[in-house]
Parts: sequence; structure tokens; C-alpha cells
Amino acid sequence: MVYFAKWKIALVIAVCLLGAAFAAPNLISRNAADNLPSWVPSQQISLGLDLQGGSHLLLEVEAQTVINERLESLVDTIRTSLRAERIRYTGLGIKDNAVNVLIQKSDQIDAAYDILRKLDTGSETVVENNKISITLTELAIKNAKRSAVEQSIEIVRRRIDETGTKEPNIQRQGDERILIQLPGIDDPEYVKKLLGQTAKMSFHLVNHNVSGEDIAAGRIPPGTIILPDAENEQRKIAVRRRVEVSGEMLTDSQPTFQDGRPVVSFTFNSLGGKKFGAVTAKNVNRSLAIVLDGKVISAPNIQGAILGGSGIITGRFSVTEANDLSLLLRAGALPAPLVILEERSVGPGLGADSISAGKIASIVGLVAVIVFMVISYGRFGFYADVALMFNIILITAALSLLQATLTLPGIAGIVLTVGMAVDANVLIFERIREELRNGLGPLASVDSGYKRAITTIVDANVTTLIAAVLLYELL
Repeated sequence: MVYFAKWKIALVIAVCLLGAAFAAPNLISRNAADNLPSWVPSQQISLGLDLQGGSHLLLEVEAQTVINERLESLVDTIRTSLRAERIRYTGLGIKDNAVNVLIQKSDQIDAAYDILRKLDTGSETVVENNKISITLTELAIKNAKRSAVEQSIEIVRRRIDETGTKEPNIQRQGDERILIQLPGIDDPEYVKKLLGQTAKMSFHLVNHNVSGEDIAAGRIPPGTIILPDAENEQRKIAVRRRVEVSGEMLTDSQPTFQDGRPVVSFTFNSLGGKKFGAVTAKNVNRSLAIVLDGKVISAPNIQGAILGGSGIITGRFSVTEANDLSLLLRAGALPAPLVILEERSVGPGLGADSISAGKIASIVGLVAVIVFMVISYGRFGFYADVALMFNIILITAALSLLQATLTLPGIAGIVLTVGMAVDANVLIFERIREELRNGLGPLASVDSGYKRAITTIVDANVTTLIAAVLLYELL
């Protein structure tokens, strides 16, 4: 005889009641749900891009920039190392993704080779006559590009999260591309602006020995670079190539006001604070250029040592610009620029049509299954229909509790679930009918139907689970 333990019955009832409680907020508006008491479930299903509209962006990471920066850093290291050993050289530069240098004295080639081959563990050093070439290995290039894409995804996620965007979909596509879907975004240009800025900040000492005439004539000493002023790009400023303090050492950045003008305050980590304090202490009465994405946004004069590990960026900022700059600095700098390859905007009208069509499909499918079960199995079919309704309620509750994003394929999956949810009942009921035809009594047939159908039910569900896991992992 079929017997169900009381604790099992209690557990089923408790799960159904909890499911109804977590699914209920979807029946009211978002504002009403937000105003519910904190102890009451208020999570609602989040609608995806295809249902509520929004922006679709496909970005490409210019990973070659990372390789170029690594080679440029290697050039500076080579210059310093050879000068320290008094090895005379010429022609130091980058060509065809390789750093080349000519050693002037033949008796110094071996010493130069021993020095240069130890500078970068991911490089190969080749000597040809008096020329030494250093190239990055394929593995080093591959790792650098992969790291750049992974870091870019994390920085993009931080920047978008700072804007308050709910349920963004950010994922890698291919080797060097990032797919971004932003449901409900009504100002995609603002997001594109934030993502288009690398926000790589660094601090350099200004080279006061280079005059405007020298810059115009191109008389630039080694170790000095010419950068445009952010406020007036026609004005050029000579700064030391060496980075005194990197923006990667920033821990916080906030917009604030100084003398009634918007400014951006920043705070370093302990190492950055020590470096910043040492630089300002040794260079009093010199100018320290704050460089953002290759432009000097401020070059204040150092009045004294700044030992607190914090400072202020001044400039002709508007309130919005100060907020945006502090957001970018908090989120961190992109390792490489991002290029927008594809942009699509989905209007809410399309989403409304999809929701309407999904509702109609769900209702038609549900009604058809309910009618079929009642006609085919009578009272038992009615019981199966009740279980089916709770199945849908539990799915809705799970989506709400997990804050999962519901898309059009998700609606199709729910419609498919309506049909598959009664599959186990059909197997049990048909087995009961078969046992009745074989001469067993009603109670024995019910007991046998449940016991013998369980193997087929488990097999069908395990097969479906395996397919779902494979699709999740591979797609």
C-alpha cells in the first residue's frame, strides 16, 4: 500500500508555501515591492535585454598595446642597465615587436648579452654580430593578452557596477572580445564614454630644463616625453618618462570641493603613500604632473612633503566630470584600450511584444496540458495539474530568490517545463493502468505503479540533467 511519511508531507507543504511567498512579489509593481517590510520577500525576477530593452555592446581589447608597453618598459630597463655597466651602445629601439640595440665595442658584447638575457624571463635574446635582439616568447605574448582581456572584463564590470546598472551581462567572447548586455539602460552613450576611457593615471616629474622652444624644435633629451595639456592640447609639457607613482596604487577616489570648485581626492595604499611621500619630499618647489591617458590633467607645484598618502587633483572640472573621474579611478585602469565593434539598442516595445507572446504561449500550453490530463486521467489528472501549478510557482520563486535574469529563451524553457513536468505523472498513471489490466487491485496497482515507474523517471531526469550540464559548460 502507498504510504507517505508525515515528515515528507510536512516538507512538501512547507516548500510549496515558501515558494508561494517568494513568487508573490512578482504580482506587484517594483515600487510596491521595494516598500515591503525588510522581513518580507521582495525580490522580483529580473528581465533580460530582450524583454525590457537596453544596450548590446561588443568590445575588442587592443591587447597589442600591452605588448608594446612591455617592450617600451624593456627599452628603459636596457638603457639603465647598459649605462650602469658603462657599455656603449647605439640604435636602441623597437622594431617588428623586438627590442634591438647595437653594442659599439666588440669586447663588450658578451657582457651585454649576459645582462640583457636576464632582464625579462619571458623573452628570447639573440646576438648577431654586434646587434642584440630581444623578443617576447609566444607563451609570454599569449599570457599577456589573456591577462589583459581578463583584467579588462573585471575593470568593465567594476565601472558598470559603479553606475548602478542592474543585472549586466558581461562575458568573454573569443580571444580578445568582450560582450556586454545592459538591460534597461536609457543612456548608452554615457556607458560608452566610461568604457572608452582607459583611465590609466601616473605621476611624473616635470622637466623644467626643456623650454617651449626646445619642444617646438624637437630637442627632447633622453628620458623625457612630451605630453599635451588636457585643458589645452595645443600646449605641450615636458615630463620625465619615469613613473614616480602609478595609479594602480590608488585605493580610493572621491569627488569633493575645494574653494567652491569640484576636485577629485585620492588615497594611496601603504606602498603608494610611501613612494608619494618620498617623491614630494625630495622634489620641493618642482612640479609634479598628474597624467591621465597620456594627457597632463594637472601639474601642481610641490610646496612640501605630502606624507599622508592622499592628495587632490585640481582642474577645470564640472561636477559631472569630477564624479566620472573619481568613478574611473576607483574602478581601476584598463590594461589596454577598448574598441566598440558592434552596438545594438533594443527598444522596450520589442520586449513588451516578447513578454506578451510569452504569456500567450505559456497560458495556451498550460491550459492544453491541464485539459489533457483531466480528460485522460480524471481525478488523478487533476492532482497532477495541481502539482504542475506548484511547479511553476517554485520556478518563479527560484528565479526571484536567485535574482536570475529571465530572457526570451527562458520563457520558452518554462513553456517546455509545463509539458515535461507532468511526464512523471504520465509514467506512473500508465503503469497503474497496466497493473489494473493485469488483474491487480486498485491499491496494489497504485503501489506497484509508483515503485516500478521510479526507475524510468530517474533515468529520464538524469539524462536531462546531463544534457543541461553539458550545454552549460560548452555554451
